[in-house]
Parts: sequence; structure tokens; C-alpha cells
Amino acid sequence: MGARITPAAVMTCEELEATLRREFPEMWGGTSSRKIEDVGYLTATVRSIYDPSQLRPGGTISGPTMMGLADLALYAAIMGSVGPVTLAVTTNLSFNFLRKPAQRDLVANCRLLKLGKRLAVGDVFIRSDGEDDVVCHATGTYSIPPR
Repeated sequence: MGARITPAAVMTCEELEATLRREFPEMWGGTSSRKIEDVGYLTATVRSIYDPSQLRPGGTISGPTMMGLADLALYAAIMGSVGPVTLAVTTNLSFNFLRKPAQRDLVANCRLLKLGKRLAVGDVFIRSDGEDDVVCHATGTYSIPPR
């Protein structure tokens, strides 16, 4: 059997962030609380920079913070794999909150399980920065518009 060649990402982190700043100025204008750390073919790593405003009662980082981070990680992995398809939309997200995250940055690692012409499906694992334990596991599906 021959070696399998993995395609390269079609967008860099910088190109992806520039696209997000241009298309979503309300979220990415000025200083953003999120950072695209790595993008590859079928993968992305996104950081949510900790801010006390993310906390909910009980001192845990809120679910909506983790939900937005997972959604962004999926979006980044898709765009890194197929290019700037800014009209791609979330069709499903499912979350398992596994443990209380630490009051620090969160890091989401996304891996696309399927990347078709019209649908992409992926897993996202969110961890507190510097820790191995997963605090949230998400699965999601995106609809990709025809080119």
C-alpha cells in the first residue's frame, strides 16, 4: 500500500481571521476574544481568551461561551479545508458538558469527520488551557452552499 497524501489547508490562520474580520465585523472588529491558532485540512484549533464576563453563577465559564467556541472551530475547519464559504451555516450542534472548566482560556480542537459537497460533520473537544481533561465535547453539522 502506498502512502496516503493529505491535502493542505487552503487558508492560513491569518487569511481566515481577515475573512472573519471582514464578514463579521460585529464579532471580530477591534480586539476579539477569540483567536484562530491553527488550521489544517479537516482540522482547526481555536482559543477563547478568558474574561470574567464569561462566568455564570457558580464560577464556571458559561455554556454559551463554549457553544460559540465550538461553532467557530467547526466553521474554521471547514473554511480551512474548502476556502472562504462564508454562507456555510450550522444545521446542528450537540453538546456534552463534561466538567467545570477552569477560569482561564479555553482551547477547542476540531476534526471534521465528513466533508462533502453540501454537508460537513465534525467533532470538537474543548479543554481548559494547559489541561488534558475535556470540559466539553460537541458534534456539529454545517450546510455548505453550492459554489
